[in-house]
Amino acid sequence: MNTTFDDFRTSYSAAEALPEERASFIRKTYAHLAGAVLIFTLMEAYLIHSGAGLAIAQTMLGGRFSWLIVLGAFMGVSMLATWWANSQTSRAMQYMGLGLYLVAEVIIFLPLLYIVASYADGYQIFAKAGLVTGGLFLGLTSVVFLTRKDFSFLGPILAIGGFVALGLIVASLLFGFTLGNVFSFAMVAFAGGAILYQTSGILHQYRPNQHVAASLALFASVALLFWYIIRIFMGSKN
Repeated sequence: MNTTFDDFRTSYSAAEALPEERASFIRKTYAHLAGAVLIFTLMEAYLIHSGAGLAIAQTMLGGRFSWLIVLGAFMGVSMLATWWANSQTSRAMQYMGLGLYLVAEVIIFLPLLYIVASYADGYQIFAKAGLVTGGLFLGLTSVVFLTRKDFSFLGPILAIGGFVALGLIVASLLFGFTLGNVFSFAMVAFAGGAILYQTSGILHQYRPNQHVAASLALFASVALLFWYIIRIFMGSKN
């Protein structure tokens, strides 16, 4: 079926769509999420094994203020990518948004992954973190799909929690203190809440033509969860 301009103007949510259309939206969303995770993994593996990403990682770790600049740039790129992915006039722009966000995540993960790769059991940490992330994601996703509960009430809580977490991260960079494992566990809980919220949105809020935007939101939450699970495994080595 050809995509028309009207397809981008869909005003009803996936929950209000016909079962076939809703099922297609869900399949597309998770297929795009799986594709994003696969591309992310392959790009990181190439950059680390080839050494092509080493200069980028070293520049990003040049100092705590360098990381503050990186964090600010990442937030700006994320907002632009999300805006593009939510385009209601251009499918190409939606994919540009997803691609831009994917590249931003690959770059911001480089320093962390290089540090872990330097450990004697670094690849075991990658594997364990990947398995835990996948298990938590599947468990949280199952909760939403089995209960059909609307977790939209988590939106304001996540917004406030996000600002608090960002404030702590910025303060740690400015004043040179370390955020320990307690913060990492709190961020794992935050990412879990984000997965519940975004998965609930797939059933109750997103429109059937927003599978690209939905997959980007899920990928962002999964990446955040993976980041802090890695940090927890790293913390156990110290």
